[in-house]
Amino acid sequence: MTLANSLLLSSILFCIGIYGVLTRRQLIGMLLSIEIILNGANINFIAFAHFRAADPTAGAIFPIFVMAISAAEMALALAIIIAMHRQKNSKLDIQQLRRLNG
Repeated sequence: MTLANSLLLSSILFCIGIYGVLTRRQLIGMLLSIEIILNGANINFIAFAHFRAADPTAGAIFPIFVMAISAAEMALALAIIIAMHRQKNSKLDIQQLRRLNG
């Protein structure tokens, strides 16, 4: 596995995630696509830390922060999804998010 292969895999995951965010209308699919984007970024951080950094452990700190932010994002998003489902009992369409208050 070389740096070029790692960057290619990272960019493919990032593009798949962007495509998923732009084409999905349901919230669960959009959340999964955002997770794919963050995994592509993590692979990028780890690849550069492994192949280019003088101290490889320094590059492992950024993916840990990304995973922590991702976990907080998922907790908040799932709380919003549960609130939408309890109030409207719908199929969780992104267009119905603005009707959550009323």
